Amino acid sequence: MEYGEVLSRSWKTVWKHKVLWIFGILAGCVGGNGGGSSGGGSNTGYEVSGGDLPPAMQQYVNEFGQMIAETPWWVFVLIGLGILALAALFIYLGFTGRIALIRGSRMADEGAERLGFSELFSASAHYFWRVFGLNLLVGLVIGLALLIFVISMFFLAIGTLGVALLCLLPIACVVFILAWIVSVVLQLANVALVSDDLGIMDGLRRGWETARANVGPVLVMALILGIGGWLAGLLIALPVILVALPAGMGIVFGELAGSRGVLATGLVTAGVCLALYLPVLIVGQGILLAYIQGAWTLTYSRLRGQIPAVTSGPEVAPIPSTG
Repeated sequence: MEYGEVLSRSWKTVWKHKVLWIFGILAGCVGGNGGGSSGGGSNTGYEVSGGDLPPAMQQYVNEFGQMIAETPWWVFVLIGLGILALAALFIYLGFTGRIALIRGSRMADEGAERLGFSELFSASAHYFWRVFGLNLLVGLVIGLALLIFVISMFFLAIGTLGVALLCLLPIACVVFILAWIVSVVLQLANVALVSDDLGIMDGLRRGWETARANVGPVLVMALILGIGGWLAGLLIALPVILVALPAGMGIVFGELAGSRGVLATGLVTAGVCLALYLPVLIVGQGILLAYIQGAWTLTYSRLRGQIPAVTSGPEVAPIPSTG
C-alpha cells in the first residue's frame, strides 16, 4: 500500500469538499479528550496543600455553595434530564458525522465531483443504528473487561499484601496496547460496515480480517495517524493553554491585592480570549477528524483491493491492424 498516496489523497479530498469539515465537527461530539491542571503555593498566608483557598476565591466558593443549598430539588431533576437529552443529541450528531465522513470519502474516492450536506446527512440514517450498536457493543465489552481487571487487582492486592501492585505498571502497558489494537480494528470495522453495507457482526469480522491480513500496513498507518493526529491536535489546542494565563494572573494578583475585582478581571479576560478562539479550535479539530477518518476509509479501500477512480484522458483511436 502506498502510504503517501493515501495521506495526500485524503487531504485533497478534505480540502476540495469542505462540507466534510462540518461532519468532522459533528464527529467530534463523540470524541474525547483529557486534561489536567496543577497548582502551586506561595507565601501569602494560606497553604494549598492544606485544602485552603485564597480569600477572594473562597468567597466565590461560599456564595456558590449557598446558591446550591437554596436551589429546589426539581431544578436538579430538570438539569439532569437536560444533560441526558444533550448527551443523546451529541451521540446522534457524532455518529452521523462519522458515518457521513466515511460515505463522503468513499464517494470522492470513486470520482464524485460534488458532495452535498443533505445527501450525506440523510444517507447516514441508513447506517446509524448499526454503527451505534457496533461501538456500543465494543464499548460494553471493554468496560466489562476493565471492571473485571480492577476487581481482580483489588483482591490480588489484598491477598498478596500489596505485592501484586508491583505488576500493575507492566499490566497497564499490556492493557494499553490491547486497547489500541481494539480501537484500530473498530475503526476498520466502522469503515467496513458503512462502505460494504454490512451488519454489526459482519462489519466487526471484516474489520478484524482486514487488520489480521495486513498487520504491517495497518500498524504503520495507525502509528502515522495516531502520532500525527496527536501532535496536530496538541498544536491546535495550544492557544487554549495560553488562555489560562490571564485567569492564573488574576488569581495571584487578586490574592496579593485582596481584591475581587482583579480576580474577576482575570477570569473575564480568560473567558473572552477562550470565546474568541473557540471557533478556530472547533473548525481545526473538525478538519483534523475529517482528514483522519478519510485516511482510514482510503486505507480500508486500498487493503481490500478497491482501486480509486481516475480521470481518464481523451480516448485515442486504436491503430488499425495491417495484417
